[in-house]
Amino acid sequence: MTISPWEGRELGTRTVSWTERDAILYALAVGAPADRLDLVYEERLRVLPTFALTLAQWAPDALGALGAFDVTTAVHGSQHLVVHGPLAASGELTTTARVSAVRDKGAAAVFDVEVSCERFTATWSIFAPGCGGFGGERGPSAPRRPDRPAEHALTVSTHDRQAALYRLLGDRHAMHIDPEAAKAAGMDRPFLHGLCTLAASLLPLADTLGAHPAELVELEARFAAPAFPGDRLDLAGWTDTPGPDGPGDRAVRFEATAGDGRAVLTGGRARFRTTTPDRTENPDA
Repeated sequence: MTISPWEGRELGTRTVSWTERDAILYALAVGAPADRLDLVYEERLRVLPTFALTLAQWAPDALGALGAFDVTTAVHGSQHLVVHGPLAASGELTTTARVSAVRDKGAAAVFDVEVSCERFTATWSIFAPGCGGFGGERGPSAPRRPDRPAEHALTVSTHDRQAALYRLLGDRHAMHIDPEAAKAAGMDRPFLHGLCTLAASLLPLADTLGAHPAELVELEARFAAPAFPGDRLDLAGWTDTPGPDGPGDRAVRFEATAGDGRAVLTGGRARFRTTTPDRTENPDA
């Protein structure tokens, strides 16, 4: 097997900072309602762990700027996040990034960009047309859905301004706002950021498990197709075993489908650490 020259490439270190305003804007952008004071009010704020992905967005952008792939056609294929500790309402972190793997899919390549710091480790998998065929390993196949009926049936309603709002968190790729840029990426209109769709899905998933969304400790999902602003998504969830490292934790496998039958998120799995009081006892906890 041939290894891509990009594999193992160090992308550098960057110190990132945020304020309460950024964390609140993020929660609103991914669909938190105004009455979730624990997510949108600075006096009671708990930062959503997926907000970390906006802080680390610089890394996949940096790889694209180096010329590893065509940024006008590459798309976000999947995401993995491991949470090492909660994010403060405001603060600063030093993040380090590298290309942890490059997989050969024939006509395309998948670049894994890993960003790490004391609070989280996040890996972007970028699907890049025209970059394959170098003789490398294909990598793992997509995970299969559970072979039993889903225990949870939920919905996520997006709105027509959501992509424009989410762009303010740092991912300003033109395909999410500009119709011409979206067409260049193979879409007929601007589409919602995959990470926004994913984070929006976690809110009802956490609620149905009796967990707080800020208690997320691990997340993974594949972006099978884009959601468009205004789509209503149907979520199917399967209760999963948390694993030996998470006694008492709660985990769920999930998929999201648009109203026209498009699979939007596949192979999803989220694990929550349920260490806080039940929200039914204290709704704002």
